[in-house]
Amino acid sequence: MTHTGNPFGQVLVALVTPMTADGEVDWPATEKHIDDVITAGADGIVVTGTTGETSTLTDAEKIRLVEVGKDVAAGRAAIITGGGSNETAHAIELYKASEKVGADGIMIVTPYYNKPTQAGILTHFRLVADATDLPVILYDIPGRTGVPIRYETILRLAKHPNILAIKDAKGDFSEVSRVLNQTDLMYFSGDDANVLPHLAIGATGLIGVTANIAAQPYRQIVDAVNAGDLATATAAHQQLEPLVRAVMTHVPGTVSAKYILHGLGRIGSPRVRLPLVGPEEWEAAKIEDELALVTDVPGADFSNFRPDRNAAAGGALPKVSGTTR
Repeated sequence: MTHTGNPFGQVLVALVTPMTADGEVDWPATEKHIDDVITAGADGIVVTGTTGETSTLTDAEKIRLVEVGKDVAAGRAAIITGGGSNETAHAIELYKASEKVGADGIMIVTPYYNKPTQAGILTHFRLVADATDLPVILYDIPGRTGVPIRYETILRLAKHPNILAIKDAKGDFSEVSRVLNQTDLMYFSGDDANVLPHLAIGATGLIGVTANIAAQPYRQIVDAVNAGDLATATAAHQQLEPLVRAVMTHVPGTVSAKYILHGLGRIGSPRVRLPLVGPEEWEAAKIEDELALVTDVPGADFSNFRPDRNAAAGGALPKVSGTTR
């Protein structure tokens, strides 16, 4: 299938998966959270990605998250399914099921743990992209997968008709510029601290964790860059800096985002699934110190922030039912 334009959006939220205190997916809270971030300016939602705890979600939960996302978005934002698998056949199975229930696109992570060669990475991405009619975002995050997608491999993958974009979490700006010069791929910043620098050199948008808490300023940054208004974009970027530091510095972004969202009363529990655990006392204190520096960020009023360190402590095991691969 030939895809034209940008089917993904520009302000994409790497969605957390709200859970109950015992580690079950909190479906009403998930619906509310999706609606909240869309209302705040997101035009794309990535469910079941790293931030969504894809590694500890069941396949049934992953597919249900796509269904819920489509229902809540109701055409207001694209629903992208992330995660995938380090087993090519399983990844294809998941993405086909996601396409069947209405996903608008897929984000394929580099196979993790296996540490394949570039030939293996190339084959994995091509076979998955061949198996779907959905537009594809490649997810390059060597800090988690152990292997990067090298420049030469990106060039070859860019020729596939379904592969339209890449989420960059390497932070190599010279390579970003090189790929943008040599391909038609859209680039999405996968590093919350570097969204504006990525946009400034030609990136299309962002897939962000901090946007779970404050999507509106990212909308401002993107709209300002689109309008050539660097001063407005820079001001919003600077206002976001302490919030980004709070979310992305001290514990995994999933953990801190849930801790903050719970303290704001926007989700009912900060629980994550093991092996992730909530912030320890000293980690929570550091997060709160950073939040004390946040001022004038649209949609992020911390005057009523009420963290519950006891609720956040430890992790939870899900009550497993159905497929657990």
